[in-house]
Amino acid sequence: MNKRSSKQWFRLANNGWAFVLPSIVLFLWLVLWPMISAFLMSLQKGKGTVVEFAGLDNYIRLFQDPVFISSTINTITYFIIQVPVMLVLALIISSILNNPRLKFRGFFRTAIFVPCVTSLVAYSLLFKSMFATDGIINQVLVSLHIVSEPIPWLLETFWAKVVIIFAITWRWTGYNMIFYLSSMQNIDRGVYEAAEIDGAGAWQKFWYITVPLLTPVILLTAIMSTTGTLQLFDEVVNITSGGPANSTMSISQYIYNLSFKYAPDFGYAATVSYAIFIMVAVLSLIQMKVSGDRNDN
Repeated sequence: MNKRSSKQWFRLANNGWAFVLPSIVLFLWLVLWPMISAFLMSLQKGKGTVVEFAGLDNYIRLFQDPVFISSTINTITYFIIQVPVMLVLALIISSILNNPRLKFRGFFRTAIFVPCVTSLVAYSLLFKSMFATDGIINQVLVSLHIVSEPIPWLLETFWAKVVIIFAITWRWTGYNMIFYLSSMQNIDRGVYEAAEIDGAGAWQKFWYITVPLLTPVILLTAIMSTTGTLQLFDEVVNITSGGPANSTMSISQYIYNLSFKYAPDFGYAATVSYAIFIMVAVLSLIQMKVSGDRNDN
């Protein structure tokens, strides 16, 4: 390294770019380039490695593909029902566990958080076993005379979706609870004491103090949950295998089937992947816009 290049390097280092440059290179290589490659692949059609340029044919095919439309409706259904229920449950549970007068708080926090560190495949297979026709759930319901005959949880579309939504909620509620609980612990207790002096009850304190102060965290968890739900894969594959008759299939499972289960069609699979990307981006922007308008008010 000559003297001139040494001076340039030290000048670059002094400006801080020497520390940022590796991150930029890794981002371009590991994030941006795969996205560009996937987009270029979405403009091709063919089976396996025998492909040809197709332009926008794959994107036109999306709106004519009944399996894609069905899997999109299923995924949006999971999102609309599961995400709000999970976040509300996480808020309520974290508010309860934040009560300093509650005994065994540490035990309850750990017990509720543990499901999110279990294996996705293991817990999915556990739910599949529990909700089988002869599983423990049906045995309990029949023995308590709540139902007269076993419920076909995994054999009917409605009940299969209920099981998937219940499984996702069970696993990820504790994960979101940790975010809310850690933020609640940073709220000054004096705010609640002042509200109690003014006659505010538990609900008023929760709705008018806790929720507004947690808005940034709620937005964060909403965006993460949106991304996770739209990429739903393990639960659907292991609990219902997308059945009955593809009625519970998610978009991610459809991408997997296009790539590895059916005759490999990587171009169209990349197109479906970009559909997920667009949906995640749009929903995240809407959530940020709604949250921003609420904060402005």
